[in-house]
Amino acid sequence: MSNRMWGGRFADGPDAIMEEINASIDYDRKLYRQDIAGSKAHVRMLATRHIVTADDADKIVQGLDTILSEIENGTFTFSRALEDIHMNVEARLAELIGPAAGRLHTGRSRNDQVATDFRLWVRDTLDTLDGQLGDLMQVLAEKAERHAGDVMPGFTHLQSAQPVTFGHHLLAYVEMFARDRGRVRDARSRLNESPLGAAALAGTSFPIDRKMTAAELGFDQPMANSLDAVSDRDFVVEALAAASLIAMHLSRLAEEIVIWCSAQFAFVKLSDKFSTGSSIMPQKKNPDAAELVRAKTGRIYGALQGLLVVMKGLPLAYSKDMQEDKEQAFDGLSSTSLALAAMTGMMRDLEPVAKTMKKAAGSGYSTATDLADWLVRVPGLPFRDAHHVTGKIVGLAVEKGIDLHRVSLSDMQAVEPKITNDIYSVLSVDKSVRSRTSYGGTSPVNVRKQARRWKKELAKATR
Repeated sequence: MSNRMWGGRFADGPDAIMEEINASIDYDRKLYRQDIAGSKAHVRMLATRHIVTADDADKIVQGLDTILSEIENGTFTFSRALEDIHMNVEARLAELIGPAAGRLHTGRSRNDQVATDFRLWVRDTLDTLDGQLGDLMQVLAEKAERHAGDVMPGFTHLQSAQPVTFGHHLLAYVEMFARDRGRVRDARSRLNESPLGAAALAGTSFPIDRKMTAAELGFDQPMANSLDAVSDRDFVVEALAAASLIAMHLSRLAEEIVIWCSAQFAFVKLSDKFSTGSSIMPQKKNPDAAELVRAKTGRIYGALQGLLVVMKGLPLAYSKDMQEDKEQAFDGLSSTSLALAAMTGMMRDLEPVAKTMKKAAGSGYSTATDLADWLVRVPGLPFRDAHHVTGKIVGLAVEKGIDLHRVSLSDMQAVEPKITNDIYSVLSVDKSVRSRTSYGGTSPVNVRKQARRWKKELAKATR
């Protein structure tokens, strides 16, 4: 039996394998709210332009409201034979209101319908990600302010480099997520044009008002080219690209949480809410939430790469290949949202172990740069000479197996006679971080200012 929605040209129904590969209702039912909203906007416009009667439009809107309630109440029956969410809704509408349902599709195609639905869904999802990024930034900024003076090792190559503060470290991620938030908003701005009314690919001969439907659906304007309107998936690619960068930053932070929670570091304590145990080792407390956030990154990258490969060779306008855009977008963007929620919960509960971090900050000769800076600032050595002198003193400390601040003044003066007892004023980790007062530096004063600035910015953004 042919599909009555499009089967006038066909004498026979699809083969079972064709039905299996062709159906998308198993996943595109996620678009039901957007599909119904687009149909209501479309039929109201048709009535305003006297393309359908006001009575038929009212019946269609009421029927669509009934379908929306049925889907949300779990009483709607989805049929794979009807392929997708659009045809499932239209078939049920015909059951509810009769022949008037057939007027809904006047002046549009499934091509512009799905493009509209998908844009609405991606727009809604980007709004959700925007809010979640703001929540995470708020948590990080608040914790940064509380721990502005807690010293920890700063690393390069995962080797102790210079002392920083825990608050400063967290604010680095606030900056990253702020850029992510900017990309999410940019992507939303670019997608906010309406494909509805482009029809199959060439527009329509009906006197429709595309500006009316665009405005009702919250779009800034209609898309200017009907071919582009039905074939563009840049908005999905861009959303997944933004999500991939979010995931990268989340993964970096997750990796640090995993390291910090280890017995070898013990820099932080992660609450039981975001940890699991071992089936055989009773002592274990694993940071599984962080590890899963780290792993989700692969799924999100895969969604982006998958869609780029689908789109790379498609001629204008619509091709059925584009049906492969949704599963990976749904998965990639939903995974991003879940990872953001998990990271926000972890960071809210996570607490640094200040004593352990401070002890670690003093190891690895991390104040060597402070020694070199002192040599430039006080006796006036050129920096390259100061660097060389400091390297010799570090080598002496390594040879003796002692920390830098334990090297005797006489031993230091044997390397550089201009060194005085004042040198010890810069070799503690506390004094080191307090001295880093340049804009963007790690001094606790700077960190508190930056944390408060971010809290103020975030509060303004939520008004």
